[in-house]
Amino acid sequence: MQSILIVEDDLDIQELLQEFLQEAGYKADIAGDGVEAVDMFANTSYDLILLDIMLPKIDGFTVCELIRKQSQVPIIMLTALGSEGDQIKGLDLQADDYVTKPFSMPVLLRKIAAVLRRAGSRENEEGALIHYKGLTLDMDGYRAYAGDVEFELTQREFEVLRELLTNQGKALSRQHFLNKLWKYDFYGDERVVDTHIKNLRKKLDIDYIETIRGVGYKIEKEDKRQPVH
Repeated sequence: MQSILIVEDDLDIQELLQEFLQEAGYKADIAGDGVEAVDMFANTSYDLILLDIMLPKIDGFTVCELIRKQSQVPIIMLTALGSEGDQIKGLDLQADDYVTKPFSMPVLLRKIAAVLRRAGSRENEEGALIHYKGLTLDMDGYRAYAGDVEFELTQREFEVLRELLTNQGKALSRQHFLNKLWKYDFYGDERVVDTHIKNLRKKLDIDYIETIRGVGYKIEKEDKRQPVH
């Protein structure tokens, strides 16, 4: 499970971020000020840091600078300071991305996934595209689209679809999805998989996914052979 440090002093935003990140499958710790953030980073290994700028004790720019002296851990600055000068300062300090408040959680989750992938924290799928009939999955950007139309998938929906497409023709059990995507951090029942499949079918509008009674789900292997005339 990838681990993210949320550095934010607003309690409501702390709770929102932690809830969404955990739902997306990440481990999420919270630091309420700059000093606590530096201390937690020094004592714990994180895959990514979400860093507010206007923090008590030490501001986010200083936290970023201190961390960059010892690590290239991905950092996404998440702040109400949206001026061009502030963004340039953050990027000059080698932040990987800069997100201004108010922000969209689905967009933020996609940015997190993309930054983690660029940093090599995910499996070796960087830059890969999967094509299936009229559907394209952008593995690096966590995007799914057909032609110019992009489907608004959650991170977990994307991962379920990716698992099906990388195992075309194979029937995958619900337990397979739980073990592969939720790993050991999910203790509910298997119906959570059914919910994600239902959402995928609705969003894609074309039912690529076949239910295998008593087993799970599969996507038929695409026949890419040219017809013989």
